[in-house]
Amino acid sequence: MAKLPELIDATIIAAHGRHYLAHADGLKLQCVTRGKKSDVAVGDIVRVALTSPNQGVIESITERSSLLYRSDQYKSKLLAANVTQLFIVVATEPGFSDDLVSRSLVAAEAAGIQAHLILNKIDVTESLPKTRTRLAQYARLGYPVHEVSARAAPDAAVATLAPLLQGQSTILIGQSGMGKSSLINLLVPDADIAVREISAALDTGKHTTTFTRLYNIGDTSTAIIDSPGFQEFGLYHLSEGMLERAFPEFEPLLGKCKYYNCHHLSEPSCTVLAALAAGEILPYRHALYVQLLHESSQKLY
Repeated sequence: MAKLPELIDATIIAAHGRHYLAHADGLKLQCVTRGKKSDVAVGDIVRVALTSPNQGVIESITERSSLLYRSDQYKSKLLAANVTQLFIVVATEPGFSDDLVSRSLVAAEAAGIQAHLILNKIDVTESLPKTRTRLAQYARLGYPVHEVSARAAPDAAVATLAPLLQGQSTILIGQSGMGKSSLINLLVPDADIAVREISAALDTGKHTTTFTRLYNIGDTSTAIIDSPGFQEFGLYHLSEGMLERAFPEFEPLLGKCKYYNCHHLSEPSCTVLAALAAGEILPYRHALYVQLLHESSQKLY
């Protein structure tokens, strides 16, 4: 009888299409899934059947503590699994999208992940006051805002962010141009070397920004996940119940509306609408909730 392939546990550190790079006890494994399944995310802990000393087939995914993903009307895109923190990187310039930031915060709340905002390029002082004013609205909702300048004050940036990363699995997201790569290079020694190794293993050539990758810092309890820059964050997969609980300012009001099935849209005696009218909920936040509720009803997959 032929010997069955050895099964080992490994962590997915990069994904490109249906090709994955996994890390297990100092060994890097090039992996594929069986058939056409591609429901594996960076950060997943998987069971791999070895087919050669550095290759294997993913047989199963262990239970996830969290899963962050975005979706449109037709499909979903996994971002990362088993993360404990989300760092949303914004900058004084170029301008960032409040819609993208707000949607990222909703996604984090829905996934049970702590979110932080990282304001980069604070050395660009001309735009700083206006940017701080924009970010103050998120700070009032309870989201920490940390100010850094990756290029002008790299040591201070590391001193600010390194303690927040310790013992956590943190994914960095943000639009292109926010300086996310500069922060990764500061926080992850030899990040450039690691990217080249991953690119070679996944055969992605120079397209290093098109895939998500995980870096371990020091011991394996601290990880940073870098993701490609993107301009949209669809949340079509969130149900109405998930959405209303993903707005922390709604939380104390839920269950207190006149009607038990209140949608917080135009119903009479709605506590959320009353708080909106009283200025306790920001209009753009409620407008986002309405938009996301509409999107969730359009899902086709």
